Amino acid sequence: MTTAYEQTLQTFKDKMKEIKSYEEALAVLYWDMRTGAPRKGLNTRSEAIGVLSGESFKLATSQELGELLTRLEEKDANDQLSDLDRRLVAETRKDYDRSVKIPPKLYQEYVVLTSQSESAWEEAKEKGNYEEFEPYLDKIITYTNQFIDLWGVKATRYDTLLDQYEPGMTVAELDRVFGGLRDKLVPLASAIAASPHQPNTGFLRQQYPKEAQKSFSLFILEQMGFDFQAGRLDESVHPFATGLNTGDVRITTRYLTDDVTSALFGTIHEGGHALYEQNLMEELTGTTLATGTSMGIHESQSRFWENVIGRSRPFWERYYGDLRSRFPGQFDEVPVEDFYRATNVVQPSLIRIEADELTYNLHIIIRYEIEKLIFNEGVKAKDLPAIWNEKYREYLGVVPSNNGDGVLQDVHWSGGAFGYFPSYSLGNMYAAQIADTLERELPNFWQLVSEGNLIPIKQWLTERVYKWGKARTPSEIIVGTTGKPLDPSHLVTYLERKYKDIYKL
Repeated sequence: MTTAYEQTLQTFKDKMKEIKSYEEALAVLYWDMRTGAPRKGLNTRSEAIGVLSGESFKLATSQELGELLTRLEEKDANDQLSDLDRRLVAETRKDYDRSVKIPPKLYQEYVVLTSQSESAWEEAKEKGNYEEFEPYLDKIITYTNQFIDLWGVKATRYDTLLDQYEPGMTVAELDRVFGGLRDKLVPLASAIAASPHQPNTGFLRQQYPKEAQKSFSLFILEQMGFDFQAGRLDESVHPFATGLNTGDVRITTRYLTDDVTSALFGTIHEGGHALYEQNLMEELTGTTLATGTSMGIHESQSRFWENVIGRSRPFWERYYGDLRSRFPGQFDEVPVEDFYRATNVVQPSLIRIEADELTYNLHIIIRYEIEKLIFNEGVKAKDLPAIWNEKYREYLGVVPSNNGDGVLQDVHWSGGAFGYFPSYSLGNMYAAQIADTLERELPNFWQLVSEGNLIPIKQWLTERVYKWGKARTPSEIIVGTTGKPLDPSHLVTYLERKYKDIYKL
């Protein structure tokens, strides 16, 4: 006979599956919009997304769900929950308490706006015309400020946004971490710039057929352990990954015919995200725990595969021949060491997703400081291009010639993802710390890479990181994986060791 407790738990799980079904349908619609939906249909599509999002939001903030949570939180019921179910209830409660503060009509209006905004951003970026996008961004900032007021301001307004992507992270902590990182990396970048041993990169700037690039990208994804029965690779203006469920994880990349590395490293990066989503444990299916525990941990996997593995010497000692075979004659005079060094050149650049590992963090710090200005200092959308350009001049010594290569280069703000950018640098830090542990626990780690045997590495990460989804917190993941909390010094050590070797410092 089913007890009242069991019936409550089953009803709760059924509600979670219903909400997840809406989310999966919405994810397909978003993916379609970003990968080739006809532009004339985008406004109507945005309205449809708004309606479905509104229905999903009503379910996620319903009185019935609130009552189910309250019953499951009662001591007698809570004591009977498995550890996984207890975590699901706690995570759902956090989301519920946050969402229930937002009026459904306001949320639906915001979803329609951001759907339209992402399409407007694509067109504005293509033209380099910020004025076309500015009204959308101005409205998104206004809505976000309304949400912050409804959620409740933490230590600062921007702290409230950070917590969505990296639970527990604060402005005070990021100021400390980023300040220390900047102090270490700027002198290293200066020493690299002064080195007489600069890599030759000229051979990277040739014409590379798109189909050959795609062939190599698909090959490397296969080598990483990407499951093509549970995912696919497409093309978009800005690379992204979306996990509809563990059996349907889609990634995109961007092909540049005059750059053989952009699509490749973009594919490896998004492939790292995909491995996380494809390897969640089955028990999480249909629940809100079936995703990465935080954007910082998620980015640690994309950055690990892209940089620690994909830009390593052993990786190219194994795969350079495969690359050369797809571009006959174009690399015949280029030794593998020269190719490795060229893919790790340190050079101030305008575009974040094409930046080297070292200066990449400065790109993130710039965005972090601008977002703080928006929400803590009240800076307006109309002021952002000038602020952006000045910070690039100050931090990287380069200034965009147009807004397409400047303030319009990232998709994030068009979707309202304020507070996301710091996750990339946190991901670099997590990745370096995880790599340090891997080197110690898998003594043949680099031999595996040089042999092209990447699956044991994926399996190790699955056991330590991927399978847990949100069933463990970010701190539980990093401590459980490496034996200690996040320590930014690992990133500095990794970068110094790598670049002192490449530049013979």
